[in-house]
Amino acid sequence: MSRPQQVAEPAEESPVGSTRAGAGADPAARPAKRRRWRRIALVTVLVVALLGAGGTVAGVLWLRSVEQGIDRVDAFTDVPEEARPEPVVRGALNIMILGSDSRDPESSSGSRTDTIILAHLPKDRSSAQLISIPRDTWVPVPRSKDGRHGGREAKINAAFAWGGVPLMVQTVEKFTGVRIDHVAMVDFAGFKEIVDALDGIEVDIERGFTSTHSLNPDSRRTFAQGRQTLDGAAALDYARERYAFPDGDFARIRHQQQVIKAILDKAASGGLLTNPARLNTFVRATTDAVAVDRSLSLVDLATEMRHLRSGNLGFFTCPTRGTGRVGSESVVFVDTARARSFFDAVRRDSVPDIRKAGA
Repeated sequence: MSRPQQVAEPAEESPVGSTRAGAGADPAARPAKRRRWRRIALVTVLVVALLGAGGTVAGVLWLRSVEQGIDRVDAFTDVPEEARPEPVVRGALNIMILGSDSRDPESSSGSRTDTIILAHLPKDRSSAQLISIPRDTWVPVPRSKDGRHGGREAKINAAFAWGGVPLMVQTVEKFTGVRIDHVAMVDFAGFKEIVDALDGIEVDIERGFTSTHSLNPDSRRTFAQGRQTLDGAAALDYARERYAFPDGDFARIRHQQQVIKAILDKAASGGLLTNPARLNTFVRATTDAVAVDRSLSLVDLATEMRHLRSGNLGFFTCPTRGTGRVGSESVVFVDTARARSFFDAVRRDSVPDIRKAGA
């Protein structure tokens, strides 16, 4: 997987809109070097925490051999230290997880980030809070390093198109006041392999729908209401669909969170940990799909969090007051007061207050 590429400013229309369909991209396109990062990105940083082997010498050596093959990105090189928030609680970690989908009909390159998740890991590592930030959230974007873009309000995912990972870090930190300790991204193609390595996942589908942007040859896949077992391609279609729902990207966020939980549930309870061959396939698929910043050690994180299960995860969405328009752009407006309280709780590492503010 290639390192993230910085690109020119997107068209005036906006980076990517969640409430309207865009121009179609060739669904068969396959970049020679994979640039497709996937939205189901929590598995990037938490899945090895499921490995009981993480606490053994053999397990650590095995994980370190796997970790050597993970791609690294320069996430903080161009982030001015003087403008960054100070960490309030030493030991707590905040990981920005980015995912994008070059197969998305609204995307014409791998330069857009369709999913933004802030994963908060408390100091005691007893839980994790996953906070989804809608990609169309209207926020101030700092000026890019080359001075050509930013310095104004825009959709939050414009930051990635304008200045890559470093500008995305600056934008999320400016918006939330939370210091980002690490960054992780997952490749689109690898996501299917992760789910298939688990022999599928079970998801309770809230209502039946038909996706018209499927990975199937005819671009269609129908999902029935109720509990379903999904293979990798179906899980990907389910997690990326937004056109079939009145609330668009918010429905997609709910489905992403469902899939994250289902992956971790299956990994923990499906016999994976007691089957060395399946475990190796699963972890290799995960690490093949991931890129992380240069200082993140998945081995250390796995050792600290090897007892974490999906029941210890909290799923939240940044408080908003709905959608609207700014000029020609369809955007998501932040509920400023609620968001301030919510992210203040994250800064203070107060899990009870995070749950209360995010309810």
